[in-house]
Amino acid sequence: MRECGMLLPVASLPSKYGIGAFSKEAYEFIDQLKRAGQQYWQILPLGPTGYGDSPYQSFSAFAGNPYFIDLEELIKEGLLTGEECEGADFGENPRDIDYEKLYYNRFPLLKKAYSRWREQGHSSKEPAASLMEETSLFCFYMAIKDHFNGKSWIYWDKDIRLKTPEAVSRYQQHLEEEIGFYGFLQIKFKEQWGKLKAYAASQGIRIIGDMPIYVAFDSADTWSHPELFLFDENQNPIAVAGCPPDGFSPTGQLWGNPLYRWGYHKETGYQWWKKRMEYSFLLYDVVRVDHFRGFDEYYSIPAGNENAINGTWEKGPGIGLFQELKKTFGSLDIIAEDLGFLTPSVRALLNETGYPGMKVLEFAFNSWEESDYLPHNYTQNCVVYTGTHDNDTIKSWYQSLSSEDRAYTNNYLNINTSTLTEDQISWNYIRLALSSVARLAIIPVQDYLSLGSEARINEPSTLGKNWRWRLLPGELTEEIQTRCRELSHLYGRTR
Repeated sequence: MRECGMLLPVASLPSKYGIGAFSKEAYEFIDQLKRAGQQYWQILPLGPTGYGDSPYQSFSAFAGNPYFIDLEELIKEGLLTGEECEGADFGENPRDIDYEKLYYNRFPLLKKAYSRWREQGHSSKEPAASLMEETSLFCFYMAIKDHFNGKSWIYWDKDIRLKTPEAVSRYQQHLEEEIGFYGFLQIKFKEQWGKLKAYAASQGIRIIGDMPIYVAFDSADTWSHPELFLFDENQNPIAVAGCPPDGFSPTGQLWGNPLYRWGYHKETGYQWWKKRMEYSFLLYDVVRVDHFRGFDEYYSIPAGNENAINGTWEKGPGIGLFQELKKTFGSLDIIAEDLGFLTPSVRALLNETGYPGMKVLEFAFNSWEESDYLPHNYTQNCVVYTGTHDNDTIKSWYQSLSSEDRAYTNNYLNINTSTLTEDQISWNYIRLALSSVARLAIIPVQDYLSLGSEARINEPSTLGKNWRWRLLPGELTEEIQTRCRELSHLYGRTR
C-alpha cells in the first residue's frame, strides 16, 4: 500500500499560549491531514526538554513534555482560569517559541493547577499508581533536581547521587509534594495525548514518533540506572557519543551523550530496551529509530575531549537486540534512520531487520556522483522525504545549490528555469517524492507552504535558534489541502 503524510513537530502547532500543544489546533491539524489525503502525522520526540530545548536531549526516555499540556483543558477542569492564562507572557511573536518566557510563565500556572487538583481531594501519591515505574523515577528525579537548584545529578550530595536507601527514603518523604506535582503533569500529559492519538486513529491518521538512540547525561535514566552506561566507579562517563570528522565538520560532532554498556544490556536480555520500546509504542503507531547506524557500530570519544577527532568506532549490539525485541513484541512498525555514510555491515543489519530506511531528496543531487538517494535507485521498502527536521527547507536548499548541482537537478526533474516561480520549487520536489516507488512519502509542512530558511526547525551543531518555528493559524489553507489531496490521489497514495 502506497501512503503519505506530513512532518510537523507538536511544538510547531499554532496555539494561544506560546507553544504548540494537545489543544484544539492539534485536532484541527488532524482534520487538515485527512482533508489533504494524508494517512500519517510524523512528529519529533515528546520528552521533557532542558538546556538547548532539543527534543533529542530529554530528562527522561519515559516521560512527556509538560509544555504540551493544553491549558484550555485545565481551564475546563477548573484547575486554571482564563484570566490567569491570558495574563502570562509567552512572547508576542506567534511564529516563534520563546523558551525562556515559556519556562518562567508555564510552570507557575501548572503549579497552580496542581494545587487546585490537590484541593479537589487528590493525593500527592496518586499519580504513581497509574504511571510506569520509569516515569515515576523521572518525577522523583525532577523533584530532587529542583531541590538542588536545577543541577544535574552528578553534582548532588553523594548519598542521593548514589541512591543509598536512607537518602532515597528521606528525599521521598521530604519532597512528597514536588514528586506529586511532576506526577500530576505526567498524568495530564498521558490523558491529553491519549485522547488526541485516539482522535487521530478515528480519522485514519497514524502517528510516527521518534526514538533517539541516546539519552541525555542529565536524565533520570542515567541516574537511576548507571549500570547501563559506560561510567567509571564515580559514575562519570568514560566515553561519549558523537560523529567523526568529515567534509562538513573538520573536528567532527561531539554530542556528549553517554554510551551504553552493551555487554550488560545483552546479559539482561535487553530488558531496558524492551521497556523503552513498549513505552514508545504506547505513544506512537510507528517508531522512527534515530541514528540506526549506532546499533551496528558507534563512535566513541574519550570523555573530556574538546572535539570528536580522536574517537574510535566500536561494535554495537547488532541484530541480537532486534531479535530479542521481535521475540517479545513480534513484528514492530519501525523506520530506521539510516542517513549518512553507510558501511556494508550497516546495510546488512538493515536488510536483516527488514525495516524501511530513509531517503532524503536534499541528499540526492550531487553532480559528481551517483546517489542512493536518487529516486530511480529506490526500492519500495523505504520512506522518502524532501527533507527532515535537520535540513533546510527544500526551497532554500534549491536556492543555495552550486550551479553544477542545480543544473543536474533541473535536468533530472526537467525543470524549465525560464518559467520557474519560487512557489513551484517546493512542489516540484514534493511531486518527485510522491511519484517515487517508496511505500511511504513524508513531506515537512514548510515545504507544502513553500517557505524558506526562516522556517527551518533545526540546524545541527548550533544553539539558540532551533526548535522555535511555528505554523500560523489558517496557514495550511484549503487550497493547499486540495492540492495535496489531488497529488496524493494522482500517485496512488490515497485510500
